Amino acid sequence: MSDDFGRQPPRRRVPGPARPERSARPVGRPRPGPGARPARRPAAPRPAAPKTIRLGSPRPRLRLVGLALTLVLAAFVVRLLQVQAVDASTYAAKAEQNRYVGYTLAAERGGITDRDGVALATSEDAYDITADPTLFSREELKIDDGPEQAAALLAPILGQDQEAIVKKLRPKDKKLRYALLANRQTPQVWKQIKDLKSALAAKSGTDPGTANVLAGVLSVPTTKRVYPNGDLAAGILGWVNADGKGGGGVEQQLNSLLAGKDGKIRYAQSGGRQVPTVGSTETPAVPGSDVELTIDRDIQWAAQQAITEQVKESKADRGYVIVQDTQTGQVLAMANSPGFDPNDLSKASSVNMGNAALQDAYEPGSTAKVMSMAAVLEQGVATPLTHVIVPNRLHRGDRLFKDDIDHETWYLTLNGVLAKSSNIGTILATGQLGKTQAQANQVLYSYLHKFGLGRYSGLDFPGETPGILAKPADWSTSQQYTIPFGQGVSLNAMQAASVYSTIANGGVRVEPTLVRGTKGPDGRFTPAAKPKETRVVSAKTAKTLARMLESVVDDEEGTGTKARIPGYRVAGKTGTANRVDPATGKYKGYTSSFAGFAPADKPRITVYCAIQNATSGSYFGGQICGPVYKQVMEFALKTLQVPPTGAKAPKLPVTYTP
Repeated sequence: MSDDFGRQPPRRRVPGPARPERSARPVGRPRPGPGARPARRPAAPRPAAPKTIRLGSPRPRLRLVGLALTLVLAAFVVRLLQVQAVDASTYAAKAEQNRYVGYTLAAERGGITDRDGVALATSEDAYDITADPTLFSREELKIDDGPEQAAALLAPILGQDQEAIVKKLRPKDKKLRYALLANRQTPQVWKQIKDLKSALAAKSGTDPGTANVLAGVLSVPTTKRVYPNGDLAAGILGWVNADGKGGGGVEQQLNSLLAGKDGKIRYAQSGGRQVPTVGSTETPAVPGSDVELTIDRDIQWAAQQAITEQVKESKADRGYVIVQDTQTGQVLAMANSPGFDPNDLSKASSVNMGNAALQDAYEPGSTAKVMSMAAVLEQGVATPLTHVIVPNRLHRGDRLFKDDIDHETWYLTLNGVLAKSSNIGTILATGQLGKTQAQANQVLYSYLHKFGLGRYSGLDFPGETPGILAKPADWSTSQQYTIPFGQGVSLNAMQAASVYSTIANGGVRVEPTLVRGTKGPDGRFTPAAKPKETRVVSAKTAKTLARMLESVVDDEEGTGTKARIPGYRVAGKTGTANRVDPATGKYKGYTSSFAGFAPADKPRITVYCAIQNATSGSYFGGQICGPVYKQVMEFALKTLQVPPTGAKAPKLPVTYTP
């Protein structure tokens, strides 16, 4: 046993046959046999070393690059200085202009009501449809025909021509950011457009090939004028034009009061939409004041119905009716026929869009005789019982005068001259106003002027005519004798009605009024200024004239019997005048009229009716205007609950026995 722990004992070498002598092993060849080391591969021949190229110094290149970078950075610095320092305000303004948009906040227009607060003109919510043309460009929509596609969708909704919309969406000024497509559209119209915008927006979100061609269509809240009663009192109210301003009537007369004051709003926008997180500036609009008229809607309706029916029946050019409170001068109705509907001006005739009762100047005829009689009575040259011999013809100046009908010599009282409406009798009576005809002319002129002829009525209404009343020195030979019976002088319907209201009011002329007062945005009511009053004739003369005018209606020989109203005492006067044709300036046809008041002994209401150029049936004022007067007067008396006085009318003689 070996003393060395773990040491293997030496193996014995067993002698074997002698091995042949090994030849020398080639270099690099592996040694045979297991466990032999792998033979080394012969080393590849090394290539010849390349020639060494020496590079130039990098410093010049670094200097060049550094110089270039310095120049670029210097250019940026200079540009930044220019933008942020030198031209900062200019660029800020441009950015502000592109980012912020603004529009006018339309003030709510005040309403117009009748004397009882019934709406005659009001305003409803509406929208101005606008667009930002820059949002329809190819850069925004990625298509070439954005305006055409938008116009095709909008045209049927807005009721406009498609090409016209395209021109607005593709203006010559490429920087233009506002275009008005349609104004004062109903909320329903804007809802249709919004629904289309939403549908296109949803589709473009899922289909990249679809463009929202309505993204640039916007709206501005405004109001639309509405007349709830259609054509009722249209001549008084007028209308509002496309710019939102009064175009006629009270709408024009009191436009500054009704319109209020527009406000402004300015806000940031992006893609045609307001950016809610960015502040906006707003100046609120101030609403207009409400206007309360003296008109009674029901009486206005009755007057308009009556005159419209008679104008149609008589196939006349036009007609008017005035209803006035005799004590206050307030106009209760002013009706015209034909009229127009201010809600739809496209169907209105320009000839009928005014207020003919104030704008037409015409010769009144025999209704003007009451002024001649007032002068005669006030001057004390005659009384209702004064005898007047009226021949069939009267030669004065260069003319031969006659009455409406041929007759034998009439023996009339002054009351009878008025009752039978004698032209000759009126010429004879007014001839007593002066020692000479020139003096008589001057006296008559003074009374005509005090009654309101030749000057404005006091309504300050747009387009009103003052009529024509020449100075006495300018009266022609024939005018000296025709003016006393209402030819050769002209007036409007309001002036004619005011003459009779003056007599009914005890001889005091109260300027007519159409406005009772206004109510401001604060709700406070401000009454209209008190109208001007002028004494024209004495109360005694006015009372005498009222009794004489009753004879026109009550006496069987009077010309106004068709104006009688059961239970009421009626004072009135007929008129039939030669009419000047506005188109030719020559006499053609007649002006038929009737004027009066009731109750005659305690007057409350004046009604005046005139019809121009009646071509069917009678043209006499008593025949075609008398019934209109009766119809309107009856309605007004009942509406205002005016009771009959119950007193009997005293009979004044019409004729006398020579």
